[in-house]
Amino acid sequence: MHRFKELEIWKRSRLFCAEIYSLTSKFPDSEKFGLTNQLRRASVSIPSNIAEGSSRKSNKDFSRFLEITLGSCYEIETQLLIAFDLNFISNEELNKLSTDLESIIKMTSKFKSTLK
Repeated sequence: MHRFKELEIWKRSRLFCAEIYSLTSKFPDSEKFGLTNQLRRASVSIPSNIAEGSSRKSNKDFSRFLEITLGSCYEIETQLLIAFDLNFISNEELNKLSTDLESIIKMTSKFKSTLK
C-alpha cells in the first residue's frame, strides 16, 4: 500500500482539479450540465483514482487505477480543446492547463511503470 497523500501526482492533481473548478465557474450557464460537469467530474476522478488505487494490496491493482487516471487525463485534454474551440477559454488558459496536465500524465506514466 502507498500513502497517497505523500504522492506528488496526487498533490498536483488536487491542485489541477481546483484550477478546473475555477476555470469552469466562468463557463456559460448553459454549459452547467455539459462541459462544466464533464470537466469537473473527470478532474475529480484523477486524484480520486490515485487515492483509491493506493489502497489496493497489489501493484497490479494500483496500476489499473493509474490507467483509469490516465484515461481521465486524456478525456480532460479533449474537453479543454473543445472548450477552446467554443471560445470558453483563451489560448493562454489552454496552454497553461495543457502543460499542467502533461506533467500529471508523465508523472503518472512513470510511476505506473515502477509498479510492475
